[in-house]
Amino acid sequence: MKTTSLFPAGADERKRFRLIRLCMLLSGLSVFAQLYLFQPLLSELCGYYQVSAVGGSLAVSSSTLGMAAGLFVLAFRADAVSRARLMGFSLIVSSLLTLLSPLAFSFPLLLLVNFLKGAVLAGVSAVALAYLTEEVDARVIGLAISLYLSGNTLGGMAGRVSGTLLAGWAGWHTAVLVIGAVSLLLGMAFVRLLPASRHFRPASVPVRVKLGQMAAFLRDFRFMGVYLVAALAMGVFVSVYNYLSFLLESPAFGLPHYVVAGVFLMYTAGVAGSVLTGRLSDRFHPHALLRYSLLLMAAGLFLLLVMRLEAIVLGLGILTFAFFSTHTLASRIVSMQAQEARSSATSLYWLFYYAGSSLLGSATGSLLAGFGWDTFVLGLVLLLGLSFVVACVVSPVHRFSLKAMKSIIHP
Repeated sequence: MKTTSLFPAGADERKRFRLIRLCMLLSGLSVFAQLYLFQPLLSELCGYYQVSAVGGSLAVSSSTLGMAAGLFVLAFRADAVSRARLMGFSLIVSSLLTLLSPLAFSFPLLLLVNFLKGAVLAGVSAVALAYLTEEVDARVIGLAISLYLSGNTLGGMAGRVSGTLLAGWAGWHTAVLVIGAVSLLLGMAFVRLLPASRHFRPASVPVRVKLGQMAAFLRDFRFMGVYLVAALAMGVFVSVYNYLSFLLESPAFGLPHYVVAGVFLMYTAGVAGSVLTGRLSDRFHPHALLRYSLLLMAAGLFLLLVMRLEAIVLGLGILTFAFFSTHTLASRIVSMQAQEARSSATSLYWLFYYAGSSLLGSATGSLLAGFGWDTFVLGLVLLLGLSFVVACVVSPVHRFSLKAMKSIIHP
């Protein structure tokens, strides 16, 4: 039987596609290693700066809030500058800001540096999906997006695991310096290797026109619904990772730092979620897959209520797999539905995504501080239930065949 290759024809095209894949992976590693750098260090930061757990979570939320603010600003300028240059500039400057972080002599100053770092990193997130959609063959766009998001996943995992280990052995200052230096090297490699855009022509869009485009997307329930799903799902996911280390280091478990670092290896499940879902989304309707992913996230959350380490590790793995499946599907839906003003549509997606991370990632800590772990997790289940309802409303039901899915996994 004759089969059609999913990869571009021609040696030059294949080389270009491989370089794009590699550079998107490098950018994801750098962005997310830096963005969530302080998540596994929260207990050390709380002790060093003498702040509460909820206050300490602002070290993460300030970065994601900066990302959201940067995305809003770049929504008006992203189409007027080279996508490759914007991403390269963001990776280099953000790395320098990360290297400056250990010099912060007060917690508010650290929050300011983190906010600026997040705002600069927005230059990558604002245009990466648009770059992929413009430069990659439509037949493999699902694969390309999933590989980019896999880089995000690996970056998040590498930052958390290495940060936890380095902080335990040499202190959080050393952890930040090492990750900042590695991120700088990744940014330099990205600048050198990323192919220039072939299908993008810089064009300055008047602010009034841009606001009109954004307003149109916000009025469209199909886009607004996906934005809300992304915000809620991201808020739930970040909340778990923000506060899980406090639980694992508490007397209930009493785990040392190197074991807690091992728990963050569950991020590898996110790579599998992104890649498998990217492949499935090239064959099945993404809206149908999105609902299944949200239900799987809920299953992972319920396992976190079982106060046994093996159950928590399993639940975290399921939650991580399902979240990155959700993220892959939602970002694909937005980027493919936006036939015009694609950068505005994707910028709004990231704006909601990081707003959910910032606001819910810190706000849910009040549930943990005031009512305990069980109430915290059940609150997250309610937020996830709301996102499922929204996902059902924004699209009619699409049937999904389990038998067909098995044929993809085992062709």
